[in-house]
Amino acid sequence: MVVPEGCDPIIEVRDLKVNFYTYAGVVKAIDGVTFTICRGETYCLVGETGCGKSVTSKALTRLIQPPGRIEGGEIYYYPEPGKRVDILKLSEKELRRIRGSEITYVYQDPSAALDPLYTIGYQVAETMKAHGLVSRIKEGVRRAVDILRTVAMPDPEVRVRSYPHELSGGMKQRSVIGMAIANRPKLLIADEPTTALDVTIQAQIMDLLLELKRKTGMTLLLITHNLGLVAEYCDRAAVMYAGRIVEEAPVRELFKNPLHPYTQALLKAVPNPLARMDKLESIPGSVPDLIRPPRGCRFHPRCPLRMDVCSRERPPEVLRGRGHRVACWLYTDEGGVAGG
Repeated sequence: MVVPEGCDPIIEVRDLKVNFYTYAGVVKAIDGVTFTICRGETYCLVGETGCGKSVTSKALTRLIQPPGRIEGGEIYYYPEPGKRVDILKLSEKELRRIRGSEITYVYQDPSAALDPLYTIGYQVAETMKAHGLVSRIKEGVRRAVDILRTVAMPDPEVRVRSYPHELSGGMKQRSVIGMAIANRPKLLIADEPTTALDVTIQAQIMDLLLELKRKTGMTLLLITHNLGLVAEYCDRAAVMYAGRIVEEAPVRELFKNPLHPYTQALLKAVPNPLARMDKLESIPGSVPDLIRPPRGCRFHPRCPLRMDVCSRERPPEVLRGRGHRVACWLYTDEGGVAGG
């Protein structure tokens, strides 16, 4: 595991494994994921749909529901420097004090996250009351006006009495962000927060999240498949494929010097206005079945640079430069390009 110099960790994940037990077989959704998020940074998990980004984020507070199960690994939360909490050993009561208060979520579909039967103000207030920030819902509703104003909601005094169906998509997402920050979290996990929004509103929501991060000092974990968001808003990024992290680096380094063939293929599939491109490249093949995943490197059936060893053994992680790690046989003695 590579930790940036001077990193004050807020989340540390080691060798995380998550399986889903279905009638068709055991889905090996997360297989040995390891990473550290530093306090105050914007960290990103990026990859195509189904690679395990959301499952990883939910595992951080044990939100994996049956038939899913965390099968192994370690998850440590550092509420303050020097104080470590073992998430997997907490009781459900102890975990509820953290989940929704110190670690909160913003999901990609705000309509599914909001209850259509209650006003926005009530739902924000309910979040605060559940964690003891207010003693009565009425008090929470009054404070919800200021929270909605903080997330740049138009006419917050009116919207606090509105129901979800009366709001636009952008307003719903601002409401969900308001609920997430109501308890002043230390870590905000934004799971594809702009997917259902048009491009203009996407930029507004991301700018809002970074402004809130700057004002409150919270840490942001962004989950996305949009490499444009990664390039513009993140400090470090981990690229996931089929339940594993294949590469991690500071964002500038990742885009300037992508090492893993999957990362390289992702970047070639994105339009580059500064480069002359006759056509965008696609990645051949399809995402593997995680009930019967490929042996060795899970990307090898689609990889143009695969070697014999790729189909036999899982590649080790190799450090290539400052804070840049990659799991690929190309960068080992076996592949012939080992070294820094």
